[in-house]
Amino acid sequence: MARIFDVIQVPSMGSKEIVRRVPEQGMGDFRIGSQLIVGPGQAAVFVRDGKALDTFDPGRHTITTANIPLLVNLIGAAFGGETPFKAEVYFVNMTEFPRMGWGTRNPIPIRHPGIGVGASLIIGNGIFRMRVANPQLFVSEFACRQSLYTTDEIHDTLRAYVVSALKDVVGELGLQGKSAFDLPAMIDEVGAAVEAKVRDEFDSMGLRLIDFKVEDLNPKEESAETLAKMGLIDMGELQKYQFAMAMRDMAQQEGGAGGGAMGLGAGAGMGLGMAQVMAQQMMQAGTQPAQAAPAATVACPKCGYQNPAGAKFCSNCGEKIEAAGGFCSNCGTQLAPGAKFCSQCGQKVA
Repeated sequence: MARIFDVIQVPSMGSKEIVRRVPEQGMGDFRIGSQLIVGPGQAAVFVRDGKALDTFDPGRHTITTANIPLLVNLIGAAFGGETPFKAEVYFVNMTEFPRMGWGTRNPIPIRHPGIGVGASLIIGNGIFRMRVANPQLFVSEFACRQSLYTTDEIHDTLRAYVVSALKDVVGELGLQGKSAFDLPAMIDEVGAAVEAKVRDEFDSMGLRLIDFKVEDLNPKEESAETLAKMGLIDMGELQKYQFAMAMRDMAQQEGGAGGGAMGLGAGAGMGLGMAQVMAQQMMQAGTQPAQAAPAATVACPKCGYQNPAGAKFCSNCGEKIEAAGGFCSNCGTQLAPGAKFCSQCGQKVA
């Protein structure tokens, strides 16, 4: 026998609870004249056949055909008196939800000026807060057919929107000539740009983004080494990157160890700024911070004499020198058969 609902309400909802369905399963039999009680900070949405229809604000409502016009139209006939009608009611929590965190599960590549291919991997994290702004849209798009919908269930979707927007912003800054060393100082600017992109996504879901922050945005420590192994940068660029990172760390240490307020404040800022400028100038000018590598040679297979790289015959005994693995296009070192990277400079073998 179908259950007849005379009072429809959800007295309280948890802090992470976005939507609760009445009844939990199947469709409910509601009577014309039933009392719908919508608590403070709630909204109630009537749904039938998967369509979110009439919405009610906080207060006590007596259900009549006059205040559920969309539902009446969908059913196709007016009901009278005690006749029950089938539908579902979704109570939506309209209060602000506890803050949620976001982070980059996979590092984001960023281009360095003068290098062309991504030279650093960026990692970031932060927080955001939100609430439901359009309960009918949210129920229709996400919560329909579920008895309970919480922030935990939507967290991954929202985090994906944030990280996608961060990738776009970082990519745009890289094209503008900004490097990984610039980003920590631009954290507020990056946060504002990401927030603007994410806000539209939230609006399309019926949500309102209330607060958004980027709390950390830095190069991943092993990013340069990882990219060198992947063949995306050569050892010369790796050396420049490592030198710039060392200069940055030195500036931070000297700024922190300086005497007085000026040593702790201005010293750190000037030192870090100088390190960034030097790093960028080196990358743009193509200078090498490390000592020049010794001239590449190849050993004679017969007498062991070290001949200049590329020699076809030994200058000591005249033995023919076979280029078993070819020569490195960057430093000229003879390559071992099947080598994927040069043993001298790390250059990827084409």
